[in-house]
Amino acid sequence: MKRCNLLIFVAISLTHTLVLTCPAAQVEATAAAEAAAKKAEADQKLDEQYQALVTALSPAEQAWERVLQDNLGGFYLPIHKRQKVAGQSNAWDFVKDDPQLPRVLLIGDSVSRGYTQSARQALAGKANVHRAPANCGPTSLGLKKIDVWLGEGKWDVIHFNFGIHDRNTPIAEYAQRLEQLVERMKETGAKLTWASTTPIPDDAAKKQTAASIVERNEAAAAIMAKHGVVTNDLFTTITPHLDKMQNPNDVHFNAAGYEFLGQQVGVAIAKALN
Repeated sequence: MKRCNLLIFVAISLTHTLVLTCPAAQVEATAAAEAAAKKAEADQKLDEQYQALVTALSPAEQAWERVLQDNLGGFYLPIHKRQKVAGQSNAWDFVKDDPQLPRVLLIGDSVSRGYTQSARQALAGKANVHRAPANCGPTSLGLKKIDVWLGEGKWDVIHFNFGIHDRNTPIAEYAQRLEQLVERMKETGAKLTWASTTPIPDDAAKKQTAASIVERNEAAAAIMAKHGVVTNDLFTTITPHLDKMQNPNDVHFNAAGYEFLGQQVGVAIAKALN
C-alpha cells in the first residue's frame, strides 16, 4: 500500500512539474520562432533593397558587387549590404580609377579593413586605393583566393599582411605559404610592401598569445629580406599607443587606432610609389 501511495505521489509530482515547465518551454519556443521569422523578414527586405540599389549601378559597379557577393561570406556581406543601403561608405566601395594615378591594392584581414578608409584619405589625389574583396584571413585562404584578389588589372603597389589568423599555424607552414604568396604577387610586377602584423593580447580562452605574433613577424621578416620586399613595420609603430588605440583585450583597434594605422600605410605606399 505504501509503495502504491509512493508511486501515486511521484506521478502527481511529475505531472505538476510538466504543467509548470511545458508552458515556459512553449513560450521560449514561440519567442524563438517569432525572432527567427522577424530576422528572415528583415533579411529579405534588406536583400530586396540591396538588389534594387545594385540594379541602378553602372555595369562596372555591378560587376564589383557580384565579386563581393561571391567572396565576402556570411559575416561581412550582410554588413556590406546594410551599409550600402544606408548610403554609408566602407572599405569595399567601388573605386573608379583616375587613369592618371597609380593603382594600389590592400590585402589583409579585419585590421586592414579597419584602416582602408584612412589610407584612402591619406593617398587622395596620389593613388587609386583598392581593397581585396574579402577579409583575407590566413595564408591558407590566401593561396586559394590570391588570383581572385589580384583580379585582372595592373597594380603598381600591393600592400599586404597575413598573421593574426595564422597565430596558431605552425611557423614552418606559415612561412612556406607566405613565401608562395610573395612569389605569386611578384609575378604581377607590382612593388610589394609587407605590413608587419599588429600586436594581439594574451587570451587563453581564444588560444592566442602575444608571442605568437612576434614569432610570425620574425619569420615574415626573413622571407621579405630574401625577396627584397620593403616592410611597413606597423607592429613597432603602433605598440607604444596600444593603451589608447587598441580595444581592451581585443586584436582590433578603435577609430583613433585605425586612423593612425591608415596614415602609416599611406606614408609607406607613398614611399613605394616614388
